Amino acid sequence: MSRLDLVTKSLRQNDPEFTGNALDETLRTMLNAIWDYRYFIVTSVQADFRSRVARSRLGFLWLVIAPLAQIVTYAFVLSSIMSQRLPGIENKFSYALYLMAGFQGWLLFVEIMTRNLGVFIENGNVLKKISFPRIALPLVVVISSIINNLIFFVVLLAVFLLTGFPVGLNLLWLPVLLVVNAALAAGIGVTLGVLNVFMRDIGQVVPIVIQFLFWMTPIVYVKDILPPAFQSIIRINPLYWLVENYHRIMVYDQRPDFAVLGILFLIAVVFIGLGLFLFRKASPEMVDVL
Repeated sequence: MSRLDLVTKSLRQNDPEFTGNALDETLRTMLNAIWDYRYFIVTSVQADFRSRVARSRLGFLWLVIAPLAQIVTYAFVLSSIMSQRLPGIENKFSYALYLMAGFQGWLLFVEIMTRNLGVFIENGNVLKKISFPRIALPLVVVISSIINNLIFFVVLLAVFLLTGFPVGLNLLWLPVLLVVNAALAAGIGVTLGVLNVFMRDIGQVVPIVIQFLFWMTPIVYVKDILPPAFQSIIRINPLYWLVENYHRIMVYDQRPDFAVLGILFLIAVVFIGLGLFLFRKASPEMVDVL
């Protein structure tokens, strides 16, 4: 029996009202359901982290080793090309720090979106056996991903300090970016996750789109090196604006562009609304399809 099964069994024993009817057509009822099953959500987040580091000697270090290895690879290959193209930054590690700031935002978005893409399919057996608020599954992904991203941030902050890079007060705006980032990723992820249950081709297409978006986002390069026409094209990408704000507060010590963040948050709200609408409509048929 999986850990998630054990959690739900425990909830059944401790809460006789544990049913799947807690979610109805109103957002207030959905929030109440989330609160009622907070123990399930918290325990599931804990189980998620334990499963990642199970039988691992390095434990939680693996949560940051892989992304750091990716950053080091790009920094080693491209630092000689890009190090002179970061105006206003007087630090020999400037390009590596620029990479870290970009990946801080990119990794959170990709983890939340891709994990929510398959969250209902991966938990199909649990959905068939136990009745519970299914919206809790994406919420567990979001919380777990945010904690993982904060762990990664602590490591990056230590690197910034060790390299002598000044950390400004504008870094305090990071929670605002985190909220906008997580909301946008969750909205898109849940929308695609519901559709993926019924159209599995979506799960094959999304990784290709993510690769395309990665190179359409100024993470491993500075936008100023691109031709003006191409700069106009990549500005269509919402992740361009999101990552640019990570660079603003973490590398250039500037306040985020609140107008841009407001637009991104509105886009996130639209996707969250669409995802919840599709979820409510498709929820009764999900178990049968899975």
